[in-house]
Amino acid sequence: MIKVKKEGVVLEKTSHGFESIGVLNPAILNENGIIHMFYRAVSKDNYSSIGYCRLKKPLIIEDRMEIPILYPQYDYEKKGVEDPRIVQIDDVYYLTYTAYDGINALGALATSKDLLTWEKRGLITPQYSYEEFKYLAESRGTLNEKYFRFNGKYIVPKKNGKKVLLWDKNVILFPRRINGKLYFLHRIKPDIQIVCIEDLSELTHNFWDNFLLKFSDHIVLSPKYDHEVSYLGGGCPPIETQEGWLLIYHGVHDTIDGYVYCVCAALLDLKDPTHEIARLPYPLFKPEHEYELHGIVNNICFPTGVLVCEDTLYIYYGAADEHVACASVCLSELLKELIT
Repeated sequence: MIKVKKEGVVLEKTSHGFESIGVLNPAILNENGIIHMFYRAVSKDNYSSIGYCRLKKPLIIEDRMEIPILYPQYDYEKKGVEDPRIVQIDDVYYLTYTAYDGINALGALATSKDLLTWEKRGLITPQYSYEEFKYLAESRGTLNEKYFRFNGKYIVPKKNGKKVLLWDKNVILFPRRINGKLYFLHRIKPDIQIVCIEDLSELTHNFWDNFLLKFSDHIVLSPKYDHEVSYLGGGCPPIETQEGWLLIYHGVHDTIDGYVYCVCAALLDLKDPTHEIARLPYPLFKPEHEYELHGIVNNICFPTGVLVCEDTLYIYYGAADEHVACASVCLSELLKELIT
């Protein structure tokens, strides 16, 4: 088994109102030796926004903003801007996040040229009721029953006057175009799906109709092993290696004490990331320390950001929905373990 070093908690909540309950699930960007962290911050009334800090080294905070850099502004995100991931493609920074309006949780996008001024581009995942989703997705056969188990609760036409939609979260862009196209991961439980487009403007209702009509073709990872048997979801932006796209994701299994979130690893084909090459048959790491076992939500290691320093891979994750923690692993050893 691959050796993982738990580096411990790197960011804690403060007394500032916007992050007084917890900090978690950070996006990481290394630009010219400057390490940027965009993290989910939770206030006492359970509203989430995005905080920002800069790291001097992988584990040392150098500077930290005392106000959020992104926060709820529109109706579709009025209860929370959550779980950011970030990539740079050409000269544009793409920050994807979960927009929560109090009823629906869907993938959204903000873009920037300077990491300071952000333009919100709105929701980019499909906006369908569960029944609409099921009607389209079963056009070629019956869905895995887990889709109903995890999403059947959304069969309520309206709640508080608002249409209840199928939750679609964990939107993660690949960090470059592949064969001239943009790829991104997203997650309708229990699987991870993948999208391939020329441009974001393609993401129309008609596009998603066609996507769902061939839904099974777009599933890139499904639960396979015991530690991910309940469901899985995207974690960090894929890392380009000679062996393939290294994907650090989360896998979830149920226990008598509730769900346990583990950190997992897989390889996708470099030229065709819809194809899985390999997957670790065991979790890369799982909750074991107090800061991972007990918090706002217990038993959670939720990876969202990575940093590669020579042959060391740093994985940043939300620990028990309350802290930002980090673990490190030898990148070459991890790749060797995956392909052997």
